[in-house]
Amino acid sequence: MAFFKKSKEASYDFLYGYAWHVPGIKGMFLMLGLLLAGSLVGNLVILLFSMFMPKDIALTYASPVSYVIMFIPPMMVSHSISLRNMTWDKGYSLDNNNFQPLGGLKLGLLSMAGILCLAFCLDLVNKAMPPVPERLEKMMETLTESNIWINILSVSILAPIFEEWLCRGTILRGLLNYSRSGLEATKDGEDGHEGEKRRGMEPVWAIVISALFFAFIHLNPWQGIPAFMIGCLMGYVYYKTGSLKLTMLMHCTNNTLALILSNIDSLKDYETFVDMLGWKVYLVVFVIAAVILWLSIRTISKVVTPDPHGACEELSAGD
Repeated sequence: MAFFKKSKEASYDFLYGYAWHVPGIKGMFLMLGLLLAGSLVGNLVILLFSMFMPKDIALTYASPVSYVIMFIPPMMVSHSISLRNMTWDKGYSLDNNNFQPLGGLKLGLLSMAGILCLAFCLDLVNKAMPPVPERLEKMMETLTESNIWINILSVSILAPIFEEWLCRGTILRGLLNYSRSGLEATKDGEDGHEGEKRRGMEPVWAIVISALFFAFIHLNPWQGIPAFMIGCLMGYVYYKTGSLKLTMLMHCTNNTLALILSNIDSLKDYETFVDMLGWKVYLVVFVIAAVILWLSIRTISKVVTPDPHGACEELSAGD
């Protein structure tokens, strides 16, 4: 099963195998529990690395290995559920190309510009937060200041792939499209019957809840609060385009910027852009960034979404 082999209904065979897992709220908590269980196993791997390997090697290689392990339980269960549902239920593809009328290249550039500008504006949140605890700060430094190639693999490649698969491709797609019971209005405006199936939840709530999920899995407010705002932007892009490629690109752009800045020696003494630029310069750049962010979102809003529940292509049972 080739990752980059295109199929008729789905963008990639790898993602196609998860298309029939469409989790609602309960399913979201199941994925969270499995992720936390995977995290415990990953921490055990880190412990084993530190016990049987030199400290520098353990610190360098244990983190990316344990990170991948963390996602194995939710991916295995999600794939199993999808295979079970494939014969009788509807599926919704994880990655689509709903780029019209703007086109993929323009949307990619707009998404990158939007995420960079949002990250800059969110520096005000970082400035308002209390100091990062020393233990957490050392852990974050370990993730960004060890072997540069391992950091690029972990921060710029693995994190965008796995976290976007989970937070946008699984959780947000599921909240937008899962089946639920409830009253359904008829065409004549009359009340329907209790127990009829309704599809998903309101897109704004699906985006917000998936962003809260994205924030929570960072397990600390210093990363979680900015992650919520970033998750809302990436969720909106996913809702409009259905493209996991775009949100992975946005995630990679944001993480790579943080990685680059953390590895420039002359900038290591600064905690925020405000400290680096001073308030006057920062506020001028903030206004420019806010305008670019607004223009990016406004332009992205012109994408024609084919369905009120987003741009994830529906797949029939047995496809």
